[in-house]
Amino acid sequence: MDQKPTVGRIVHYQSYGTPGCEYKPAPRAAVITQVNDDLQFSVGLCILNPTGMFFNQSVPFNEEPKPGHWNWPPRT
Repeated sequence: MDQKPTVGRIVHYQSYGTPGCEYKPAPRAAVITQVNDDLQFSVGLCILNPTGMFFNQSVPFNEEPKPGHWNWPPRT
């Protein structure tokens, strides 16, 4: 990982979608609220959904978007 997660950084969280596939997994903006001391680069996130905020204290990192994980937003 080239960058290090720090509190206040904006990242992407990949949502799970719904079991019946009414909603597909999708990227959501998230703010890092804590950095955990582990080898998976897990962080606490405030996830910003269209219908409200969701908090998760232990979200693992994945280089590519993967449901339930965070990643760095792509550079454009």
